[in-house]
Amino acid sequence: MTLRASVLAGGILVAALGMAAVLFPAAALPPAVTVSEVLPEATGVEVRWQSSPGDLRFTLESREALDGAAWGPVPGGDWPATNRVFRDLRPVPGSRYFRVVAVPGPVDRGRLLAATHKTRVPQSELQVLFTLLGFPIVAERDVVLYRVLYETPDAHGLRTQASGLLAVPVAPEGPLPMVSYQHGTVFDRNDVPSRLNLEGALGAAFASSGYVAVLPDYLGLGDSPGFHPYHHADSTATSVVDLLRAVRTLAASEGIPLDSRLFLTGYSQGGHATLAALREIEARHAGEFTVTACAAAAGAYDLSGVTTADFLSGRPRPNPAYLVYLLAAMREVYGMPNYLDEPYATTVPPLLDGTRDAAAINAVLPADPTLALAPGVREALVTDLAHPLRLVLRRNDVLDWTPRVPLRLYHCAGDTEVPVANAQVARDAFAERGVAVEFVDPAPAADHTGCVEPTLLLIKAWFDSFR
Repeated sequence: MTLRASVLAGGILVAALGMAAVLFPAAALPPAVTVSEVLPEATGVEVRWQSSPGDLRFTLESREALDGAAWGPVPGGDWPATNRVFRDLRPVPGSRYFRVVAVPGPVDRGRLLAATHKTRVPQSELQVLFTLLGFPIVAERDVVLYRVLYETPDAHGLRTQASGLLAVPVAPEGPLPMVSYQHGTVFDRNDVPSRLNLEGALGAAFASSGYVAVLPDYLGLGDSPGFHPYHHADSTATSVVDLLRAVRTLAASEGIPLDSRLFLTGYSQGGHATLAALREIEARHAGEFTVTACAAAAGAYDLSGVTTADFLSGRPRPNPAYLVYLLAAMREVYGMPNYLDEPYATTVPPLLDGTRDAAAINAVLPADPTLALAPGVREALVTDLAHPLRLVLRRNDVLDWTPRVPLRLYHCAGDTEVPVANAQVARDAFAERGVAVEFVDPAPAADHTGCVEPTLLLIKAWFDSFR
């Protein structure tokens, strides 16, 4: 029998059936935990609860009155436990209230889970590949590719796994620097570096010239379960850092010589991810990693300001799907409402399941994606600078720290996908903290796609100058 649920004051969710009830404070639980059934029985009450996949342990607590009584673990259980059903055999005196307290298991961040699909690609084949892709570079040596699986926290701090690509040059002459490349926006969970997509080929290009190239797929993509938390800065940063840790472990076991140098770069969403990763490393892992230089390109660093204003401008967009992707991620991570109007509120979410590409999602959206918003949402975002959506986007801006390593921001003025003002605002924000960050426009007339090649060539030349 399905229980009935109602929300009481103070964020308490009460689910009641007959003489028994289940109660838990919503704010205290990981958002995926829900009570499913309460089954009164002659010998007591059976309580069932559900959660999304993850390493969670649970304690079922009870009390005899809604207010005033102390919570205590239900007798007879070895708490915390991994089970999601428990039978309380005590007679119910009149009413009994239960709550489920969930505790995430410890995350062994960066633990190497597997290194699969080890493949050696000859220099001659790489050169053919680079020529076909239009990469104006010369393959200098053979490269070995690995798909790396590793442990990392998800956006709620729970244990999960993620994947990425490792590309290593064959027969190096000495210890090698690492370069971590963060990829741009993808909707298809298999359109990622570890599946050797176009940006995976960039990893091979870096490796063929003497770098150990590391390319994270991000959470919810590749071999990582769940929904991709698009532009969620904290979990993106930890997924980058933890892949670097896993690669170090793999390098030690495979005899891959590494030196202490680390370069960070990324394009589009990867630009945002790169600044998030640099901030994370400098704040929490400076003793573990030495970033030699960082180059972020074409990223939406100012999500709550420049990016939001651009979405609200009403101009037609090359990829309206980006806005609904961002809204879905904020809903997934922070429990935000579904801000879409019908029919989009019903038809769009299934398209974000990781099996479609951007074109399939763009096809069902208006060119101005704000026309898909529910009535009043756009106007509220325009007038209310403290709108809840603006506030969660502000939490994912990457402008609020003082970089301590050489940093360049690359962005073409002709970019109609991600406004160049993002880079200008970031440069000015860092300047206010006393850091001179160089802004580079590789090709002022180029659009978002046309800017990729000249940008990456300049970035690699800059990184090479440190070698």
